[in-house]
Amino acid sequence: MTKVIIYSTQICPYCIRAKQLLDKKGVHYTEIKVDEDSKQQEIMEKITGRRTVPQIIINDEPIGGCDQLYTLEREGKLDKLLNQERS
Repeated sequence: MTKVIIYSTQICPYCIRAKQLLDKKGVHYTEIKVDEDSKQQEIMEKITGRRTVPQIIINDEPIGGCDQLYTLEREGKLDKLLNQERS
């Protein structure tokens, strides 16, 4: 099963947009709100090397933020990533 994690904040419009695409595709994801837990912000930075949200991780592989998610969709690569089994 594909594992998707999205690090987000409550009011981030890019987070909302990224979640809308994942919801439209019927993707089950775990949302971690870094504005509610500063420790999670540190974990996100360690995993992704980035401080901005959203940060999206598919099968333990950081793919970036909202723009990168939509680029993968436009290029026809997102469905392939979402349908891969975890190794």
